[in-house]
Amino acid sequence: MSKDFHDQGPRRVGQVKEVTSLANPIIKDIKALTNKKSREESGTFLAEGLKLVIDAIELGWAIRTLVYAKAAKGKPLVEQMAAKTVASGGLVLEVSEKVIASITRRDNPQMVVGIFEQRWAPLKGIRPSEGETWVALDRVRDPGNLGTIIRTADAAGASGIILLGETTDPFSLETVRATMGSVFAVPVARATPEEFIAWRKSAGVSVVATHLAGAVDYRTIDYRKKPVVLLMGNEQSGLPEQLAREADALARIPQQGRADSLNLAVATAVMLFEARRHLLSLAEGK
Repeated sequence: MSKDFHDQGPRRVGQVKEVTSLANPIIKDIKALTNKKSREESGTFLAEGLKLVIDAIELGWAIRTLVYAKAAKGKPLVEQMAAKTVASGGLVLEVSEKVIASITRRDNPQMVVGIFEQRWAPLKGIRPSEGETWVALDRVRDPGNLGTIIRTADAAGASGIILLGETTDPFSLETVRATMGSVFAVPVARATPEEFIAWRKSAGVSVVATHLAGAVDYRTIDYRKKPVVLLMGNEQSGLPEQLAREADALARIPQQGRADSLNLAVATAVMLFEARRHLLSLAEGK
């Protein structure tokens, strides 16, 4: 990666640069963040849109680089985010629309893009308390599903997501888009199935898993006794036996009609809002 992009620590003096060439090495490094390997090596990811950038900065996420199209120059909120980026030692790039379209891979791109440092919640540090709900996802593969689940967890007031096994990247461009900014508000942890099993034994939680062999109607479960972890299986194969036998309850969502299954994000939403129904009120809503 280019020195300008990679070596941006807290001691670096913030900079503003104008870039018009797609061949610029900093732009090449930013475009490379559409690849998982580059994201892992740099520990960074892309977020599109002024609202997402504002949300992230307000929630304390570390911004490495702010990119905005020339057409956005002079807009008060853009200028504010640029000033905050420079103040934190980050790089600000003013680019042509051609460059920002290339970064986002869109014909009608957002005018602002932020490059942020990834943030993972350590599983060992998660100790759910009364009223908390977590979602554990086994080998979730679809970025749209994962992004929608993160957004739904945020809306339902869940405390976070635990990714098990080989999952899609929560910091991919597609997943971040689907979260609509909730990726900055919902903690995400990752673990092997074995690490999750060891954790749940000492975490004092009730694990409720959805399973085709489930004999319990999800609406009859008591979600009040302990903090709850909703354990959801892979889109294609569901939960493996190793995880299913760790559940305190194997639940099923009653269905009627020709469809024999629900989309993972939809099923997770149904479970989440039922598990948190006793905690949700319109009077407390936004």
